[in-house]
Amino acid sequence: MKRINLASDNYAGIHPLILQALTDSNNSDCSPYGHDRWTEEAGEKFREHFGSSVEVYFVSTGTAANVLGISTFLPPYGGVIAAQSSHINTDECGAFEHYTGCKILSVATNTGKLSLQDLAVYLNQRGNVHRVQPVMVSVSQPTELGILYSVAELRELADYAHAHGLIVHMDGARLCNAAAALGVSLRALTADCGIDVLSFGGTKNGMMMGDAVVFFDSTRARDFPFVRKQGMQLASKMRFISAQFSALLSNDLWLKNATHANAMAQLLKEGLKEVEEIIFAYPLYTNALFARVAHESIIETLLKQYAFYIWDPTYLEVRWMTSFATREEEIGGFVDAVKKACLSYRTRC
Repeated sequence: MKRINLASDNYAGIHPLILQALTDSNNSDCSPYGHDRWTEEAGEKFREHFGSSVEVYFVSTGTAANVLGISTFLPPYGGVIAAQSSHINTDECGAFEHYTGCKILSVATNTGKLSLQDLAVYLNQRGNVHRVQPVMVSVSQPTELGILYSVAELRELADYAHAHGLIVHMDGARLCNAAAALGVSLRALTADCGIDVLSFGGTKNGMMMGDAVVFFDSTRARDFPFVRKQGMQLASKMRFISAQFSALLSNDLWLKNATHANAMAQLLKEGLKEVEEIIFAYPLYTNALFARVAHESIIETLLKQYAFYIWDPTYLEVRWMTSFATREEEIGGFVDAVKKACLSYRTRC
């Protein structure tokens, strides 16, 4: 029996148009290390979507994009303010601390969103020689719990950060999903809000691999070529990352993929909203549906056929995630399976 994925959009394959771009980029030799037409074209695509002054550098993973993008700005005594649930704090195996020697100044939040008050707590420690000095703030859009910042919230946070001398980083592993959900452009959620450096993901939205570090002030990117090389992220055959991004950012493919993934999650929520054993843990905005399940036996039954994450075992909280490749019939089948498992549990009680 085929095990159907609702664990992560990372499980999905490569979108056919992106796979074709990879094939096309493989048809001839070209200069290495990003000195090729594919990388030049991808850079132009980024400038179309994010602004004419951006500088973009490609790396292999989201962890590399986060760590190298942030480390560019941090002195040895500096720290980055981030939500406790942020990817750099919880899911990168301490890569940030190991590579930079710096500290994450974490904030406990219920949604993964930071507030002005959260920043103020650490800003009050400035000048104390015994404390790590806050230099940056990192936000995830969407957060790791699928919650969105509005455009106004991002702009307010960035304005406050800049007024207090902080640099603003955004983890945009699923930025495409956020932009699709809010009905705005990629630029509207980044450059127009005052983001200074962005980690932009493609793997979760149809690419095989690759992330981009985007600087919105080109002068701040001056040293990044050396940071990337020293960080072991200067790919010799970079065109195989660049070509994917070029395809993703052409003809609104990024938007089509993200819109479909979001719609599949909404379809799933709609199908389960009347099931009394399922309580939604957070509002649904993008492609990540979090739910608390009445009993572990329901989860055990579903895991026999479907892959998904048990997010918080204490509350029997699970995450069901859709992708550009999720099909309506898969959602329908999963809804039926949940209802059947819940009915079986109800009958036993």
